[in-house]
Amino acid sequence: MKTKALLLAMTTTAFALSAKAQETPGTTFGIRAGVNFQNINGRDLFDEKLDNKIKTGFHVGVNAEIPIATEFYLRPGVLFTTKGAKSKDDDDIKVNLSYIEVPINFLYKPELGMGKLLLGIGPYIAFGIGGKVSNADGKETDVEFTKEVSAQNFSPAAALGYYPYFKRFDAGGNLLVGYEFSNNFSVQLNAQLGMININSDIKDLSSDNTKFKNTGFGVSVGYRF
Repeated sequence: MKTKALLLAMTTTAFALSAKAQETPGTTFGIRAGVNFQNINGRDLFDEKLDNKIKTGFHVGVNAEIPIATEFYLRPGVLFTTKGAKSKDDDDIKVNLSYIEVPINFLYKPELGMGKLLLGIGPYIAFGIGGKVSNADGKETDVEFTKEVSAQNFSPAAALGYYPYFKRFDAGGNLLVGYEFSNNFSVQLNAQLGMININSDIKDLSSDNTKFKNTGFGVSVGYRF
């Protein structure tokens, strides 16, 4: 319930800021797209450290930059982004997750050369809208977003090498560094750290040490109107 409230608050804030942006002199709007290099870190059911490797995905979306002080901006946005991970031992074993993500970054944009340096930090919250997992045989199954899953339902999937159960909500922090050219095009390096567990809780178990968190970085290009 707290996570849902946080999602609602941040989404409402993003739309409110976008509405305010239309009334704020100096506000610009932009589009951004790029590639993600994502992983899922944490621990498994038996408290063993996850040994995954990076999976490539992508993101695309829009944002606004609202001036709040000289060279400082607030940048709310909405992105479609894909995340997940691959098994270190077998590329056929992978998790693909799709999210609608709402980042709200505080941005510092000092002039540098013919353009501007981009330095940003802020929170994000994301809403899972789909996904698939595959086992060593290449067999795929759809992700089920649920807060809890019974041990009875979880066990058959685990026996087949799946973990298809995830919580719908994710939240964490962003860091970004980039450069905006004088023609309004920009390049940007993003880093992201998930701060809440995205795995569904397994009921009816005496011990469940599972802790999955999204982590990753990405490279993107953008344009401001």
